[in-house]
Amino acid sequence: MSKPDPQQDDTRERQQGFRTVSGRPVNRLYTDDDVDPSRIGKPGEYPYTRGVHPTMHRGKLWTMRQYAGFGTAEQSNHRYRYLLEQGTTGLSVAFDLPTQIGYDSDDPLAAGEVGKVGVAVDTIADVEVLFDGIGLGQVSTSMTINATAPVLLAMYVAVAERRGVKLSHLRGTVQNDILKEYMARGTYIFPLAPSMRLVIDVIEWCARHLPKWNPVSISGYHIREAGATAAQEIAFTLADAIAYIDAAHRAGLEVDTFAPRLSFFFAVHTDLFEEVAKFRAARRLYARIMKDRFGAADPRSQMLRFHAQTGGVTLTSQHPDSNVVRVAVQSLAAVLGGAQSLHANAKDEALALPTEASAALALRTQQIIAYESGVTNTVDAVGGSYFVEKLTDDLEAEAESIIGRIDDMGGMVTAIERGWPQAQIEQAAYAYGQAVQRGERVIVGVNRFGDDQPVAIELFQQEDVAAGQIDALRKAKVDRDAVLVERALDNLNRAASGRDNLMPAIFEAVKATATIGEISNQLREVFGEYAPA
Repeated sequence: MSKPDPQQDDTRERQQGFRTVSGRPVNRLYTDDDVDPSRIGKPGEYPYTRGVHPTMHRGKLWTMRQYAGFGTAEQSNHRYRYLLEQGTTGLSVAFDLPTQIGYDSDDPLAAGEVGKVGVAVDTIADVEVLFDGIGLGQVSTSMTINATAPVLLAMYVAVAERRGVKLSHLRGTVQNDILKEYMARGTYIFPLAPSMRLVIDVIEWCARHLPKWNPVSISGYHIREAGATAAQEIAFTLADAIAYIDAAHRAGLEVDTFAPRLSFFFAVHTDLFEEVAKFRAARRLYARIMKDRFGAADPRSQMLRFHAQTGGVTLTSQHPDSNVVRVAVQSLAAVLGGAQSLHANAKDEALALPTEASAALALRTQQIIAYESGVTNTVDAVGGSYFVEKLTDDLEAEAESIIGRIDDMGGMVTAIERGWPQAQIEQAAYAYGQAVQRGERVIVGVNRFGDDQPVAIELFQQEDVAAGQIDALRKAKVDRDAVLVERALDNLNRAASGRDNLMPAIFEAVKATATIGEISNQLREVFGEYAPA
């Protein structure tokens, strides 16, 4: 009896099993047996699986932001104005590490870091230069800042006031998501309790004074970059949101007074369908949490609005041109997943800060998707796909299970104190790294299809700006009213020792030209500093 010809065997497959980037098994085929049609719904209707607006990108394209910031305020301002000329529709500000953790540029602990991974900001004078020639009442500004978020927000608002811009016209976001810093990123200053107080103070202050401002961008991006799976990214992000909403409720805020302005920030990796399903699952789960757990009655409180950024950790230093393709796939996933805002990484960011040319190319990627690909012509083009809907259901169920475990621990703050989410992220990162090392997860140009040819690419050359920044800081200190500064810092110290909202006192200090280090040190004196176990 003859053996079957392998070439005629239509059941053969390329490998033993197929999995998503997060390790989720993928079936050969999905059918209507895998889908519950009643769960799909329509765009703009609860639970918003298919998008938060009925028309989505037919009505308004996403905000095209390009995350940027380096060196001095003047250098970063030049890059922002260049990007606006190239067609960005929103700004996204990167700050250097001293600014993020509350040290002035002349502090010994800032040595070697001034202006290196973002723009250096010491006083309100830097923020004035940073946004010189940019209409703060017209542009939407996002600031990736957390531990010192109240200070940078106060500086931004004070500059707008000086220019006569109505606060009701200011649009944008301050990240202000401290919980994920303890989990995945590390730019914290204070212990958990006072850090949570600062987050809620910003939420409360913005609800009263900045009606178009997002006071927190609850961020799964850095959690995913640290190694979390797609389901963990959803779960830990929404668990952080639950912690903030609970804290705001304890502070006396009614959920519908602030929840419509809560925003989210997710990573987009290269497994296109898993990423699309992730966004759909996050929207649906969040809507149910807001309605059922918190009793949010305003539909806007139930809508998960999010900014997405393509995966920095997915970029490779080998064959940088291949990163253009990765970023295109990831950007497409964000758009198909219903993003309200998007940053596309540049191809050279695994090697250096992006050049103007590579940043422009990343922006062109967004523009081609928006205006040439046709995917924005209809709402939720992948809705009803058996595969996508099944992935959505599965990710939602897994994320909900993880949130349940966190609830059992007493909430996200307690879970972080125990180190549980940190350990889960580390385990996921290790498992992924092992799969790459074994060749089970192919990374083009890294563990397959590589060569030893040297990479020929022009990289961004960054000059050392520390001396000039320190000189500007010293001049600002000489020119200011020292008595006014001392009075403002004393008032801040007293406010931190009490229970009042800290934003007015921080606002007073900022307008007196107190430095970010001086303000942070007053809070350090009262709150202390966080020491990880």
